[in-house]
Amino acid sequence: MAHVLKIGNGGTGSKRAGRARAEARARSFEPRGSLYDEVTARIVAELEAERFPWVQPWDSAIASPGLPRNAVTGRSYSGVNVLILWGEVIAKGYANQGWLTFRQVLGAGGCVRKGEQGVTVCYADRFTPEAEKERARADGDEARAVPFLKRFIVFNVAQCDGLPDQYHADAPPLPEREQVPVAESLIAATGADFRIGGARAFYCPSGDFVQVPPQPAFRQQIDYYRTALHELGHWTGHPSRLARTFGGRFGDSAYAREELAAELTSAFLCAALGIIPTVRHADYLGSWLEVLRADNRAIFKAAGQASKAADYLLAFADADHARAAA
Repeated sequence: MAHVLKIGNGGTGSKRAGRARAEARARSFEPRGSLYDEVTARIVAELEAERFPWVQPWDSAIASPGLPRNAVTGRSYSGVNVLILWGEVIAKGYANQGWLTFRQVLGAGGCVRKGEQGVTVCYADRFTPEAEKERARADGDEARAVPFLKRFIVFNVAQCDGLPDQYHADAPPLPEREQVPVAESLIAATGADFRIGGARAFYCPSGDFVQVPPQPAFRQQIDYYRTALHELGHWTGHPSRLARTFGGRFGDSAYAREELAAELTSAFLCAALGIIPTVRHADYLGSWLEVLRADNRAIFKAAGQASKAADYLLAFADADHARAAA
């Protein structure tokens, strides 16, 4: 069942007192044991062991690569929830990427098997407490929204009995091939200035173009697509698109954060396209660990940025398909 913390009502007061109450509510709404700390600690532990949570040993997994999704709504999970649920699929050997809340399982006519343990995912948003709205009206300024996290417990379809067959269906894996048409179509659909040549892959912010070596130059030709999607992840950060902050030099915090966002973007896109994700930039491991240890919300922000970037890029392919069908 979902675990939702409630906010108590408060009265109005001075400007300073109102803000203090709002800040106190923000702290009280964050789940006990800080979900930020819990998830960050898990990710850091994996990275310290030189395991990358967004890669996972898919070659030994039962489930096909893909984004975890809600089995009832069909909606894919996003942000840090992708990393959490991928980890569970691999660790428990589930054959499906579908997940449900306890209530959804019952609503679908099924039941969670006795003894099965769910996994905690989170929902991040902002809200404005009534007391803060009243304070803002009294003081004549703008009300401050408060960020919060909600915890939800979900179960994999493999943990449930009595669900209709449709909940057990999973997307078939792509056949092995050097050319991946869906990836080629996505790259073309973006309209990005995508250049092929040279000996290294990079995104040039000043010129707003992506360059990657020719596909035959890659030891494994599938890496061409993984690399291309990584660089297109950077491309989404341009001021005219999602406007992220690019770092000034290798190793600094902003640079490491952007590289982490691009790495996760590539992993999410690979999964959406049926390509097994791999680590393209393991040399950034030390910088990523420094960022995560210093900021317990960094992985949430990076995963959130990656989901937005992946959705931004996939929307081009959706629009292209819609035009072709018209």
